[in-house]
Order: sequence, then C-alpha cells, then structure tokens
Amino acid sequence: MDVFTCGPWCQGPSLLQALSLLDTAAFKSLPHNSADHIHVICEALKLSFADREHWYGDPRFVEVPLDRLLSPDYAAERRNLIRRERAFPGMPAPGGGETRSHTPSSGNPPIPRDTSYICVVDKTGNAFSATPSDISSDTVVIPGTGLCPSSRGSQAWTTVGHPSCLAPGKRPRLTPNPALAIRPGEWVLPFGTPGGDVQVQAMLQVFLNIVVFGMDPQLAVEVPRMATYSFPDSFEPHAYFPGRLNVESRIPTATGENLRARGHDLAWWPDWTWRAGAVCAIQGDIKGGLLTGGADPRRPSYALGW
Repeated sequence: MDVFTCGPWCQGPSLLQALSLLDTAAFKSLPHNSADHIHVICEALKLSFADREHWYGDPRFVEVPLDRLLSPDYAAERRNLIRRERAFPGMPAPGGGETRSHTPSSGNPPIPRDTSYICVVDKTGNAFSATPSDISSDTVVIPGTGLCPSSRGSQAWTTVGHPSCLAPGKRPRLTPNPALAIRPGEWVLPFGTPGGDVQVQAMLQVFLNIVVFGMDPQLAVEVPRMATYSFPDSFEPHAYFPGRLNVESRIPTATGENLRARGHDLAWWPDWTWRAGAVCAIQGDIKGGLLTGGADPRRPSYALGW
C-alpha cells in the first residue's frame, strides 16, 4: 500500500519513518498491547522523533534529507538500534548528525490544545483527510472580526542552528499532520487526530491495528494506547521528559511493570483519556463500496454516513 503524509515542515514524515522501522512480520507475531508490542512501538517512535528534532524544518530554508531518512537501508540500520529488553534512556542520537543537549523538564508533559480532524470518503472512492488547527485559547481576538492571529510561532525555536529556528518568512515545524493510506484497487484509508506530539503516535497505533491486526476502524481507535515524551515538545518551552512513557490504565498492571523493568519511566493515564489523541478514520472498500468509519470516544467525535 501507499501511505501519504505532509512534508517535513510538519511532523508528517515521522509517521513514515516509524512505520519503516517496524519489521512487519516480526511485529505481527507479538501479542497485541503486550509489553513487547508497546516497547517496540515506543522505541521506533523515539528513533523517528530524534530525526524529526535534528532534521525537520521548512524545506525552503533547510535541507531535509528525506530520501535517505525514508530509505529501506537507513530504516534497517536504525532498526538494529532497538533492544528488545532495554529502553533508550532518553532521545536517541539522530541518524547522521550530532546530538543536541536538552534540559530535562519536571512535572508532567504539557496538554495539547485545539487541533481538530476531519476525513471524508465519497461513494466513488475520493478521499479527504485534513487537520484544521489554530489556537484561540492563547491569542487575542481582533476586535470586530472574530478572527485570531495565529499563535503557531510557539512551535518555532530560538536555538541557533536548530532546523526550525526563527527566521523571516520561515514556517515553524508544525504538529498537525493528516494522513492517507491507499491499497490500489482495494481500499482507501484517511486517518488523523488532534494531540500535538501525540498525533503521530496515536495514528501509528491505530494504523497498525487496522492493517496488521485486522481490526475494523472503530475497534482500532478504541483499544488502549500509549505515548512517549522522550523528546523535546514541539511547543515552546519545548519540555523534555527523558524515558517517559504514558499508558492508558486499561493496559494490565503487569504489562506496565514489565515496561518499567526495561527502563521506561512509566506513568499511568486514566481510562479513555483525551491526551492519548482522538483518532478518526474511514476505510473505504473501493470494490464493494462499503465505508467503515471509526470515531474516537476520547473526545467528541462522530462517524456519519448517508
């Protein structure tokens, strides 16, 4: 199948990198949401976000070596860094670059804000996937207009040399990143979610639930999820929690303790937390014309057909 994301001016390619790091045959043999399953996903995400941090930025201003980052040879090289019994203690080194130092944060990871998601598939198989997003909760409203100036500059960096550092006319590296998967002649699958840096993580898990474990979209979005925070947050002040792994409390306690023993700084989310994202998806059967939607109960969302 083909998976399409936005470019490196957002975090879209991180999803493709994480997918390429997973050996599908080996991954499918792991019991779903077992400690092995969660650990491998978490470590693949850490490697993907390490490259996001080092390379991604507005491609009009910085060179992002996507051909190399998405190549099978590079994925195989990076995959070999994943250790089954031991977690990376923090963000791994990027591929082909120097590691930047980041000061660990205290407390809890920040709360993602106002992103939304919508997808549509029509009866002929045309598919639409979009993540409308801007912030009204932390910016002024222009009097008489009801409009807010974008506060997305908060996703830029002031660190000299960072690929997303501030510059005139330069876009910050954004978190919204809708995706679309197509198995030619068979089905289309638009999917996405709100959730800041959790977006790629939640989308990856739901996508794997559908295409590897055979779940329908509704079940795929409802099963428990996890998220790592072992990288600098995309929003200023770019909080960093080395080794932090949050899992929903529907995951068995024994599984959590197994993950803790591997070196994950484990923290429990409550059941059905909106912090785990709110993935929505439609799997459109091109041959049979059946559309199957999934709406995540973690936030107000709906699957509608007519």
